[in-house]
Amino acid sequence: SADFVLLSPCLPDRPPSPVNVTVTQLKANSATVSWDVPEGDVIIGYAISQQRQDGQVQRFIREVNTTNRACVLWDLAEDADYVVQVQSIGLHGESQASKRVHFRTLKQSERLPSNSSNQGDITMEGLDKERQLQTGEIVIIVAVLLMWAAVIALFCKQYDIIKDNDSNNNKEKSKPSSEHSTPERPVGGLLRSKKKSPSVNIIEV
Repeated sequence: SADFVLLSPCLPDRPPSPVNVTVTQLKANSATVSWDVPEGDVIIGYAISQQRQDGQVQRFIREVNTTNRACVLWDLAEDADYVVQVQSIGLHGESQASKRVHFRTLKQSERLPSNSSNQGDITMEGLDKERQLQTGEIVIIVAVLLMWAAVIALFCKQYDIIKDNDSNNNKEKSKPSSEHSTPERPVGGLLRSKKKSPSVNIIEV
């Protein structure tokens, strides 16, 4: 018993209860409950209890190994009153339940404006996706054009190199013939002129 007395003060306390429990995104058949948790204790999950006020319908949702601080409540009755409470789950137990939060679901007719707004969101998302696709297509087209420009530039460079090589080869082929041909003509002409001029001079004298 003495050991138990010594160890009892060291037993951990239950985790603190969630605070700021609020219900948002009300619809005819669903709602979202969110909450905050005081810092300092290790929380490994949450337990959400929902109960319909005008009946005995009660649901208990338990989520472990999660850090989410929100939960979607599905399959609710339209135009009905509900009460929701949240508990924190720690390593050594659960906290006390939070304050009771009352909310009322919407009527089916009241769902149309929310649907229209959702459709607007969907259309906006569709437009954003189309814009993303258009920008992606433009990027692809620009990349293809740049690739073609690079290929054409390389082809032109190769063509210029081939053309320069062909012109150099033609020059090398033409140079020997000109070198061989040019000395023959003047030499022959000089020799002929030298031979003719003395013969003419001799005849005149």
